[in-house]
Amino acid sequence: MIGTSLSHYRITEKLGQGGMGEVYRAEDTNLSRQVAIKVLPDEFAHDPERLARFEREARALAALSHPNILSIFDFGKDAGISYAVTELLEGETLRQRLTRERLPWRKAIEVAAAVADGLAAAHGKGVIHRSPTGWPRHTARASSIETSSRRTCSLPATVA
Repeated sequence: MIGTSLSHYRITEKLGQGGMGEVYRAEDTNLSRQVAIKVLPDEFAHDPERLARFEREARALAALSHPNILSIFDFGKDAGISYAVTELLEGETLRQRLTRERLPWRKAIEVAAAVADGLAAAHGKGVIHRSPTGWPRHTARASSIETSSRRTCSLPATVA
């Protein structure tokens, strides 16, 4: 996919993959900004159940607006490929940070409170995350808990 385009998003780098898709860094050529684009893999592209789940997750994320929840910008299909476009989060995942070093207790409480705040906002809109323990397992920076930026969690996540 690297070097190709979906709609007006030029894919530049693979960031990772999870149970429901592959995540890439892309350039939004209309707005000249970097984004993350999650695509449904070929093996799921013709499965009506997986397509419906992918769309439900995009719609659920679009219904949320909170500083600790990843923002979705677009959802669509191009050349038979379903995709969701979100803000691109830079930095390390919580898993990466914890592998490198222990969090000071104040930072651990700050991260836990931010995640809880994001979850509470999602629950308030009727969105229930299937696997909150899976967030740190995300390999894609675009859909992971951050320890260095304002976004701390993505909802709803799809993890392996």
